[in-house]
Amino acid sequence: MPLATGRSYLAIPGPSVSPERVLNAMHRTAPNIYEGELVDMTRALIPDLKRVAQTDQHVAIYIANGHGAWEAANANMFSRGDRALLAATGRFGHGWAEGLTRMGVTVDIIDFGKAAPADPERIADALRADTDHAIRAVLVTHVDTASSARNDIPAIRAAIDSTGHPALLAVDAIASLGCDELRMDDWGVDVIVGASQKGLMLPPGLGFIWFSDKALEASQATDLVTPYWDWKPRGTGTEFWQYFGGTAPTHHLYGLREALTMILDEEGLEQVWARHRQLARTVWAAFDAWSGKDSGIALNMADPAARGWSVTAARIPNGGAGALRRWLETEAGVTLGIGLGMALPSEPAYQDFLRVGHMGHVNAHMTLGVLATMEAGMQALGIAHGPGALDAAAGALVGD
Repeated sequence: MPLATGRSYLAIPGPSVSPERVLNAMHRTAPNIYEGELVDMTRALIPDLKRVAQTDQHVAIYIANGHGAWEAANANMFSRGDRALLAATGRFGHGWAEGLTRMGVTVDIIDFGKAAPADPERIADALRADTDHAIRAVLVTHVDTASSARNDIPAIRAAIDSTGHPALLAVDAIASLGCDELRMDDWGVDVIVGASQKGLMLPPGLGFIWFSDKALEASQATDLVTPYWDWKPRGTGTEFWQYFGGTAPTHHLYGLREALTMILDEEGLEQVWARHRQLARTVWAAFDAWSGKDSGIALNMADPAARGWSVTAARIPNGGAGALRRWLETEAGVTLGIGLGMALPSEPAYQDFLRVGHMGHVNAHMTLGVLATMEAGMQALGIAHGPGALDAAAGALVGD
């Protein structure tokens, strides 16, 4: 008997669950875009956007998804024929590189595979070899949404500094912003790329770039930037229309105002980070228990210190991950994420991977509910798994 009737739950790593308050803030008639409430509200948003990235420098807002924000960052940092050094720790690192290549930038990829974080010393070695300083920027994903690998950004900054190389440090924080600890200025990051649909709890549609004075100066001479993607008027302009290169994303801005109030002023950013860390540990504890009895179940990232707090990638062999995802969606009303980038969809191994999203507007009963329905699905499908997962998850949740 299917038990999926009722409110469904999307436990994928974005789009994340949008709070009712955010959706209600967006559910309104269109405002005046030339003066009044919207203009005043947006100007007050800018300092809060800087707070969420922990920076006093610049921020640009785009009507775009994360891929659009990538392209905006690329266009402002590079000219055709420039070189970039990219540390890839999963599918999204390679995706960023593919976009750069199509824009005429030469990308030197250091591929750390699908189950390991970046080694800062290998990045430093590549920069030391670049004696002509042709590399304009080092690019790294903070948390790769596909592999769930989390990279040590302060260590990478220190490695760059140890070489004396002038390259910018650009970080894709689309999956970590508002979930994992992220401190742009303290960590010496020059460019952060973000989007609205994950930790910021909005529907897709807004992209963000935070950029340093050093990055602003470097962008003065780039030839890839076009009027729409140019971050200079968006980040340093004085007129309201300059924030958006045209018509403002009116309803998203009202939702963003509500989301930032919830994150910064009500819960508090450090508490938001702590909540995501604790919920991630809860998920990991369940998988650790399921991995018993030679089940073959395993978290993709073996080292807890190298796992993101917003998404968990895991393996359930013999097609178990795909079967479990289908069972949960049809029988229990829960949707898990596909194993993106771990294998091609045409390959049998594709069905061995899944992802659990625990980002944004997520709490204990949501997380424990997903884990309990996963356990039920394993029982229903006869998937071998170790015992005690729910007890372990409960213990991790309360700090045992």
